[in-house]
Amino acid sequence: MTMTHEEVRRGLAENRSAPNGTARNAHAEALVGAAEALGDAALFRDALDNLVHAYLWSSESSKMLVPFARLLQEYDKDPGSFAKWDAHSLFWQFKWVATAISDSPEIPLESAWGWVAEMERRYRVAGYSERPVREAEMWLAHCAGDDERADRAHRAWLAADRDSMSDCHACELNSQGSYAALRGDDAQALEHWRPVLDGERTCAEEPHRVLATSLLPLLRLGRLDEARSHHLRGYRMARGNESLLPSIAKHIEFCALSGNESRGLEILAEHAARLGPLANADDQLAFHGGILVLLRRLQELGHGNNPAAAYEGVPRTVSELYEVMYAGSLAIAHRFDARNGTTRVSDRFLDRIGAQPLVGVLPLGVRSAPLPRTAGAPTTAAAPAPAAAAAAAAAGVTAEAAAVTAGAAFAELVERARQARDQGHPAADGLWAEVAVRMCALPEEDVDPLVAADVADSRALAAARAGAPEAGELLLAVRDRYRYLGQAQRAALAELRLASVAGQDGAEPDRVRELLAAAARAAEALDPDEPLRARRIATAELAAIRIEPHLRARDTGHEHAHAPLHGRDAEHDNDPEHDHGQRELTAFAEAHAQTLPDLAADAEEALGRIALSQGDPQRAAALLASAARHAAEAGRPWQAVDPLVLRAGLLMSLGQPEEAEEAARSAVESALEIIDAETQGTVRLTLADILMGRAEAAAEAAEHALTAAHWFDQAGLSSLNGAQARLLLARAYARDDRFADAAEVLQSALPDLLEHGDLQAVSARQFLGDLLRQLNEPRAAAEQFLLAAEAAKDWNGPQPQADLAHSAADQLSAAQLPEEATAAYERALELYRANGGAPVAEVRILRSLAWLALRDGAARASVARARFLMDEAVGVLTTASDPGNPSLRAEIAQTWHQLAQVLDRQVTTAEQLDEEYGEDARPAEQLDAAELRALRLEEVDLCERAAAVYAELGPDHLDERLQCVQYAAWTEQELGRDEAGAARMSALVDELRALPQDTAKALLERAEYTLQRLSS
Repeated sequence: MTMTHEEVRRGLAENRSAPNGTARNAHAEALVGAAEALGDAALFRDALDNLVHAYLWSSESSKMLVPFARLLQEYDKDPGSFAKWDAHSLFWQFKWVATAISDSPEIPLESAWGWVAEMERRYRVAGYSERPVREAEMWLAHCAGDDERADRAHRAWLAADRDSMSDCHACELNSQGSYAALRGDDAQALEHWRPVLDGERTCAEEPHRVLATSLLPLLRLGRLDEARSHHLRGYRMARGNESLLPSIAKHIEFCALSGNESRGLEILAEHAARLGPLANADDQLAFHGGILVLLRRLQELGHGNNPAAAYEGVPRTVSELYEVMYAGSLAIAHRFDARNGTTRVSDRFLDRIGAQPLVGVLPLGVRSAPLPRTAGAPTTAAAPAPAAAAAAAAAGVTAEAAAVTAGAAFAELVERARQARDQGHPAADGLWAEVAVRMCALPEEDVDPLVAADVADSRALAAARAGAPEAGELLLAVRDRYRYLGQAQRAALAELRLASVAGQDGAEPDRVRELLAAAARAAEALDPDEPLRARRIATAELAAIRIEPHLRARDTGHEHAHAPLHGRDAEHDNDPEHDHGQRELTAFAEAHAQTLPDLAADAEEALGRIALSQGDPQRAAALLASAARHAAEAGRPWQAVDPLVLRAGLLMSLGQPEEAEEAARSAVESALEIIDAETQGTVRLTLADILMGRAEAAAEAAEHALTAAHWFDQAGLSSLNGAQARLLLARAYARDDRFADAAEVLQSALPDLLEHGDLQAVSARQFLGDLLRQLNEPRAAAEQFLLAAEAAKDWNGPQPQADLAHSAADQLSAAQLPEEATAAYERALELYRANGGAPVAEVRILRSLAWLALRDGAARASVARARFLMDEAVGVLTTASDPGNPSLRAEIAQTWHQLAQVLDRQVTTAEQLDEEYGEDARPAEQLDAAELRALRLEEVDLCERAAAVYAELGPDHLDERLQCVQYAAWTEQELGRDEAGAARMSALVDELRALPQDTAKALLERAEYTLQRLSS
């Protein structure tokens, strides 16, 4: 059906504001056809221009060539029919077309150069600078592999003058930096991009594109924190934007080359619908190229058979998707090569997808699902043996000599494992695991029985720590094996572990005592010359001291059978037996502080925990400090970590943040050799939490929270401790004004935080809403506030729900959703009043509702509604329990000031109607001269009253007072009372001049400027 002129015009208006993409493009194409059918040349030109713009902001940008050529024909037929702005727009589009031609391999190179020459001719005739022409020449020459011409054009581009046809500064800086990066100068590229990255230069797609392009240069230069931030901020900007698919690919590529393959997969999944062939061949090559980097990396990690994404409707594994995308991308690259007569494009494509990681793992802070474990992947511990053999073969070493070398290396490994075990070093478990792998590769007759016993001992100890049911049986076998081999001191230790496991498993107290006694006897029976005899005796003694109170408690039925042996029952804190246990621990610590400081440290840590449970924090802090000191003296800094972390938290609760920070920093230093991921995460999170107490330490707090989140992920605790670390990380970023980074991190952790109870859920949603408000995303912010309000509806008292509904209403209003905003404001008002009233909040809601009443114009009924609400707001303040409160007085003044602005809106609307209709056709909404004057006089009166209140409130409200006086003065002038208006300002100027200039300088300058204009 043929469209009318009005329908086409309306369609064009709608299309210009429609979301970018193929749907908008199809509609724009239909409008061109409809406009052409109507035979209206001006309408046809508008439709062509709209289609060019639609194509530009989509993945079909190369299609703009045809509508642009037709628009250019229209210009050549009748240049005079193009208004000044229309002609400027046409010449501006030449730059887009030059890029599209360069990016289209089907256009012969000769034709592409012809378009550049045509652009140069037309710009010269029109009087424009050659600057855009030289940039177009530079990129085409670079693509074609003519580096000499590209460099020459680059110099000419920068030397040419900027004029109205030049790209915005942000886009030009993007191009300059990109060219430097392609030429291998990352540092220079980043220097070019700095004003864009710092927010000094922006546009519709900047800094979106520069943030993405800067990622790999930053990695190459080792500027990892910046790279992380650019990814978090940049991907948030580019996500889902069809015209930015090449930038999306750069984020995926960055993830693949920074150890964040799982994050890359998530981004790929979010854009899987765009994986098919694109109309713009260059965009497809760029988009698919970044994805191929990820897919190749996943294959190298053994994930080739895992599901990836569908391609053209067919689900694909990683390897299948790689193959189909590789073939298609390489075909495009070869098309460019055929056009250009070089292999520049394919060479660059192959270099890109073959790139190796630039860093091992760069923690990003955002939560990503871990990659699945690959079946049959070789363990890292299994690699050294074949590697050693291969190295020996390559060096021409004989098999016999290689075997001797390998044997020596194995013996050295065993010795290192024994030293680490005897020292209690965290690396011991890993070393014994490697010994076990090497031992399994040996012929049975070559296995040393003692080494086999040591490996079995390591496995039994791991089972005991894990609470495995077979731990006792394994330890018993180890004890017997050590006895058989004559290793009495190792057998004695196994005896003690049997007792500990029995206690943990809830064995009868007498049975545990029997085992403890057996362990003590085994230690005492050791040869007096045995170097470890004293340690074994002391260890058995300490175990008995710590376990006995719990055994006694179980004897009397006061303790659960499975209570932790190092724990404490508060109800027995004054029990004489427990006091006896503390005295024994104290005596033990004092007796062994010099000879066995690590065991003394264990006793002191236990005493510190008991003191804490008894409500004696000062004593606990001293004991924990002593435990950490003795652990360090023993050469076991890792043993100091737990008491230091506990002490840090305790000192914070005591209001000693400096001492707490010192303890937490010591814990971080002491944990350097710990390989347990959960411990590392806990240590870092503790320090980060303490640092958040200092406003200036937000950046360091973020660093430690980020590391903590990474460690918790490694420990499989992403949804628990990891979520708390991310919440703290987001708060640290927010405090450092990194709101986009904070929002990305918090949104990734939100599903986990929602599982941590309603209080945590409400807090997290409210925080996210605040972040989204800072990022000017009002609709999304409102959604979070509303969801938080829903979660808080069953809490005692409606105040939290009221505050959240109020915040949601503010954001719904900012999102131009007046009906939803009005409903939210009214709900918040109802809740505040149900809670007994909150005058300031109520008044602000009433004022907001007044302005929403004017959303459809300042008609009489709308103004009457707004006035009623403003008057109601004043009534709330004057009837409040403390109407003289300064904050309430300030709200009264603000309400009067805003009511004056409402009346001004009515006056302005009436004056516009008068200009439009004249005196002969006055609609019902018009006001006569007397009504207009009365409203103006009321505005003056309201501003006077508001200014008087601000004057009473003193210097802190000088700014608001100046606004009211200025308003009244200008209104006086509109009433024809120029002198009265100037007198108002003059009096305030004199008053401001008498104030200290550090207080009033800026206000005085504004007031003097207003007075000068009023008097001119």
